[in-house]
Amino acid sequence: MSGLPPVETGLLHLLLLHTSASLTLNENCDPTVRADMERHFLKTVPDNAAYEHDYEGADDMPSHIKSSVLGVSLLLPVRQGRLQLGTWQGIWLGEHRIHGGPRKIIATLQGE
Repeated sequence: MSGLPPVETGLLHLLLLHTSASLTLNENCDPTVRADMERHFLKTVPDNAAYEHDYEGADDMPSHIKSSVLGVSLLLPVRQGRLQLGTWQGIWLGEHRIHGGPRKIIATLQGE
């Protein structure tokens, strides 16, 4: 990551500055995982439900719900200067709006 100091051992905190997208860890190898996740959330948090908060369109409130369920931050260990993720783990940025636009993430790296 550019702009972050080198750290041998520490923690990386990522914070997504939005309420209609999410950050999560998930399998990053098999593309069917993404399809299954989309299918699950389309069923459990449908765009066409009777939401009161719909000022920005039908996908507005479902996006907020998905963001709250999945979260907007991650705390990740760094060892020997590298992120310590599981074999199949990857960082996912979930865009829950049809036309989401640019997203900003604050990365804070602490350690030695």
